[in-house]
Amino acid sequence: MANEVAPATSTSASSAREEKLESAPPTATTARCFQTQDVVRALGVSRRQLQYWAKTGLVVPSERTPGGHHRYTFADLIALKATKRLIDAGVSVQRIRRSVEALCQRLPTIDRPLEELVIVATGDVLVVFDRGSVFEALSGQEWVFEVAQFRRELDSWNEQQSKTVAPVRHARSVRREAERQRAVGSIE
Repeated sequence: MANEVAPATSTSASSAREEKLESAPPTATTARCFQTQDVVRALGVSRRQLQYWAKTGLVVPSERTPGGHHRYTFADLIALKATKRLIDAGVSVQRIRRSVEALCQRLPTIDRPLEELVIVATGDVLVVFDRGSVFEALSGQEWVFEVAQFRRELDSWNEQQSKTVAPVRHARSVRREAERQRAVGSIE
């Protein structure tokens, strides 16, 4: 792999994320880039998948050779692996793409969510872990609450209820009462 590597160029200039990558100068990480065939073997994705994801802007390779061949950095491999795992978990490529776009809008300091964030699939919902908060990728709605805090709130509520509410007498079951009535009626 002695090929020189140039910054990636994208077929779609619509995404600010892609524009940042196109204008970025080569970095120190360009010394170790992975060829497409290596990525295919290492991650178990097809060449066609890689091409589609690059063309649609889902995961754009960071580098290209002067001949136009894609080169993937380690950070790109993280994004590819995350994408593959989400797809394997049953999340559609379209949902992943919409979630990535929403995350880029919601978190402007994040350029490449699939690399920079922890994203977990729970069914068809993508949950994002970021700086101590957990939220749904598309809506931004908080997803998880602190269970220990909830337990403390519930214990406090129970304590208040026990002070203010008299103990409840349990009613006899209707069947037992009917049997008792019959038994009393048959004795008389």
